Amino acid sequence: MEFTTWLTFFAASWAISISPGPGAIASMSAGLNHGFRYGYVTIIGLVLGIWTQLLVVGVGLGALVAASSTAFTVVKWLGVAYLVWLGIQQWRAPARPMVAATDSIEVISQRALILKAWMINIVNPKGTVFLLAVVPQFITLSAPLLPQYLIIGATLAFTDMVVMAGYTALASRVLGALKDPSHIRAMNRTFGGLFVVAGSLLALFKRSA
Repeated sequence: MEFTTWLTFFAASWAISISPGPGAIASMSAGLNHGFRYGYVTIIGLVLGIWTQLLVVGVGLGALVAASSTAFTVVKWLGVAYLVWLGIQQWRAPARPMVAATDSIEVISQRALILKAWMINIVNPKGTVFLLAVVPQFITLSAPLLPQYLIIGATLAFTDMVVMAGYTALASRVLGALKDPSHIRAMNRTFGGLFVVAGSLLALFKRSA
C-alpha cells in the first residue's frame, strides 16, 4: 500500500471512529460503570469485533451478507435484538457509584466486557457493508493482499483505541464523578436509552440499491 493511499485511509479511519455509534455508547457505558482503567478493556472487544468484520469482508463472506437478503436480515435483527437487550440491562443497572473491583471479580468482568463489546461489532451488518464498500477502494489487487489487510486492520485498531479511550475517559472522569444515586440512575437510563436508539437506527438501516 502506497503511503498516500494509506494517509487517505488513515484520515477516513478517524472519521469512522469518531462517528457516534454503538461502540462509542459501549465505551462511555463502561467508563461510567467501571472507571477508565477497568472500562478501557471494552475497547479490546470493539477492536476484535472490527478485525472479525474485516476478516469476514476479506474472505468474501461480507459479499454474501451484502448480496443475500435473508443473510443480511438475520444478522441485522440479531444486532437489533442485542443492542436493545443491552439497553434494557443498562436501564436496570443498580444506581451505585463506581467502586474498585477485587482481582477475582475483575478478571471475570473484564472478559464479559470484552465479549459484550465484540458482540456489538460483529452483529452489526451496517459495519460489514460499510467495510465492504470502503476497504476495496484502498486495496491494490496487483499487490499481495494480506499485508494490505494487516495495515488496514492495524490502522482501524489504532484510531478506534484512541477515540474510544476519549469516550471512556469522558464518562469515567466527568460522568463518573456523580455520586448521588438519582443522578447515576438517570445516567444509566440515558445510556440504556441510547443503546435502544442505536438498535432502532440499525433496524431502519437498509442496503443501498
